[in-house]
Amino acid sequence: MFFDSGIVPEEISNNISVGDLSLAPSSRYFVRVQIEDNHGEISAWSEIAQFVTGLCGSPWLASFITGESSEAKKSSAATSLRKEFHVSHEKEIASAFVHVSALGLYQLYLNGKKIGNDELTPGWTSYHHHLLYQTYDVTGLLEDGINAFGALLGAGWYKGDMGFTRDRNYYGEQTALICQLAIHYADGSEEVVITDESWKSDSSPVLFSEIYDGEIYDARKEQAGWKNKNYPATRWQAVNVIDYDKSTLTAQGTCTVRQIETLKPLAVIITPQGDRVIDFGQNLSGWVEFNVTGRAGEKVILRHFEVLDAKGNVYLDNLRSAQQRIEYYLKGGGEETYHPHFTCQGFRYIKIEEYPGELKLDNFKAIVLHSEMTQTGQFSCSNPDINQLHHNILWGLKGNFVDVPTDCPQRDERLGWTGDAQIFCRTASYLMQTRNFFAKWLTDLRFDQTAEGGVPHVIPDILTGHCSRDRLLSDGGTDSASAWADAAVINPWTMYLMYGDTRVLKNQYESMKAWIDFMTEHSENNIWHYKLQFGDWVALDAKEGSYFGATPNDLTCTAYYAWSTLLFARAAKALKRMSDHEKYLKLHQDIVRSFQNEFFTPTGRLASGTQTAHILALYFNLVPDVFRQKTAQRLVELLHEQGGHLVTGFVGTPYFCHALSQNGFAKEAWDLLLKDDFPSWLYQVKAGATTIWEHWDGIRPDGSMWSADMNSFNHYAYGAVGEWLYRVAAGIEVDEEQPAFKHAVISPVIGGGLDWLNADYHSLYGEISVHWKVTGDSPRGKKVVLDVNIPANTSATITLLLAECIVESDGIDFMHDAGGLSAKVGSGHYHITYILRD
Repeated sequence: MFFDSGIVPEEISNNISVGDLSLAPSSRYFVRVQIEDNHGEISAWSEIAQFVTGLCGSPWLASFITGESSEAKKSSAATSLRKEFHVSHEKEIASAFVHVSALGLYQLYLNGKKIGNDELTPGWTSYHHHLLYQTYDVTGLLEDGINAFGALLGAGWYKGDMGFTRDRNYYGEQTALICQLAIHYADGSEEVVITDESWKSDSSPVLFSEIYDGEIYDARKEQAGWKNKNYPATRWQAVNVIDYDKSTLTAQGTCTVRQIETLKPLAVIITPQGDRVIDFGQNLSGWVEFNVTGRAGEKVILRHFEVLDAKGNVYLDNLRSAQQRIEYYLKGGGEETYHPHFTCQGFRYIKIEEYPGELKLDNFKAIVLHSEMTQTGQFSCSNPDINQLHHNILWGLKGNFVDVPTDCPQRDERLGWTGDAQIFCRTASYLMQTRNFFAKWLTDLRFDQTAEGGVPHVIPDILTGHCSRDRLLSDGGTDSASAWADAAVINPWTMYLMYGDTRVLKNQYESMKAWIDFMTEHSENNIWHYKLQFGDWVALDAKEGSYFGATPNDLTCTAYYAWSTLLFARAAKALKRMSDHEKYLKLHQDIVRSFQNEFFTPTGRLASGTQTAHILALYFNLVPDVFRQKTAQRLVELLHEQGGHLVTGFVGTPYFCHALSQNGFAKEAWDLLLKDDFPSWLYQVKAGATTIWEHWDGIRPDGSMWSADMNSFNHYAYGAVGEWLYRVAAGIEVDEEQPAFKHAVISPVIGGGLDWLNADYHSLYGEISVHWKVTGDSPRGKKVVLDVNIPANTSATITLLLAECIVESDGIDFMHDAGGLSAKVGSGHYHITYILRD
């Protein structure tokens, strides 16, 4: 036994630190636990969990090797690498682990079999500071005697064609592999196989592979058996060792990109223009795998796209310069199966430009790729349109959480825009277990932050030094936009709220602090504004032809300055850094006073008359108490002036329903959610969307499109309303004093004309469920049946908002409070019936 904690008399059952264990590198460990409850009963042992270690600080013996020449910087072809090595016949292998990474993307094979189930490894990071490596158990793949490694390397994000500038070589000009195999024998001896000058390289059948443009593969150039031992690689070339800082290499634990699910096609469509199109019924990120039979040299050519136009024809314009094209040359001689290696497409449809023989649906399937995360949220209700909206929000996450949180998965962009990730972070963390996903991305944010503390618009940052998109909207700069850069604070704080893990706060603390100090440095009398601001991006109250909403930037900037400063002060308190807590709490109070003095008139009118200005002031608690109801009432008036429709953009939309329901206007929040004409969430649903659109009017009521210049149909920002579905409609809320739902606040807001609503959230402690049902009317109001489940080792406060009286309480003693009836409960299942005031 390596470690035994003994009985630890604490109530903590997650985020447990066992101290500094001296773990051996390249090893497998097994873990099991028992629990003793408050009655002294001890559970049986848990099922055995296991993990493998990386190098654990041991130096890399392997080198980065490349099969590309120094002239390869313009090449998008993949290269093949191989190495034969000997394993002793006389010794029994106890275990074997390989540690591997690449400059570019890699696929690694051992004796002809692909190692691991990951795709697009090692992913996209701030390569010069942070390069992930993966560790795999290959014990079962080794053979006595001769063995062979094979590897395929593609350009990927490292040297490929990226960004709307369509530049390349952001991080380097040659792909390279680093690989280190540790073989442990039963007698205690060890052998190491590494990448070095002894490896060989050659070209590959992957003639071209780029993230945006797809792949060209010539099966006639396949070398049968090249990944196996005893292959006569007589014409293969020597590799070169390249100098690269190996201190950037960091072990990756979880959240690699994988093939998550498979979708079958729904139909073959012949468009009015005569194109053959296959519809998979769902907008997704991934690739198409197909079977084909034909003669050598015949081709399959596919184009991937999202929507049909108003006439039912193929619509490619919104892809901009991204080709999303697959070209496959058959080798002939029987049925062939293919899917791409180093690219990923965003699509619902594929246009069949060439395909030999009969086009059969059974020969095609869509493989969904995204970072592997456990789904934690489930939601359904009596309104099928809201269910479809929830589906669209979830699939927006799937489509854009491909190693980094991107803005869109289809056009020539697909960048880690900080604003989109900040806006959607809380929703994403109800839907999926995002802690590890965001921890990885926030590490890159920390590394790419400017020396002054500014935060780039995209992470990893490939805009600085390259820019354009009309010089990023006319030389505005590539960092530090309000609501975008605030991801430096809001995202780590959200991880703490949802998962209770202080490590993310500790890791990001100096980054968070630097961003607050940056805003302070560039503010005047606590009002801040800096270079390019996106403001309420693509709001409908923008001037014709503009992306920028009508809410003044100094208001938006200062509101976020206050909010991030408050959250940082809370983070300092959570880490017991009380000096910083007090300092930044005072700064927050000063900013709030300045905001009120600057943007409120003496009579309590907000200077900016936009929906978003009122939303931010309310949700960020910037309104003087005496004017709060007046401000909320004015927001409702602004909503009614638009016929009950929102005109908000990226900044105002996420908090709109919250600003209403938190201030006595829950009915108006429900009404807003349930709008189904333009513009609204359900307008997209009624239009047949299967993901969230970038623009409210991505497809207009007359069938015309928003400008092709920037019109994604898989863009999750407006899906941030999913947070309201879980936190408010279902009422599953976290208590920040006891994060990770150690103490939950259950206070569902019944409404929307729904007959029932079911929501489940799998917290770190277990399943929290809220199921409510309106069973009929009584003389005093509507009768509601509420079922709540609170997991073991947690507690909750259940609040029955607007409850008139209790019919059945399951033994709970409810007390009157300002919102209705409230009670504190421990873990367990509770069945409550009450009368809701009309």
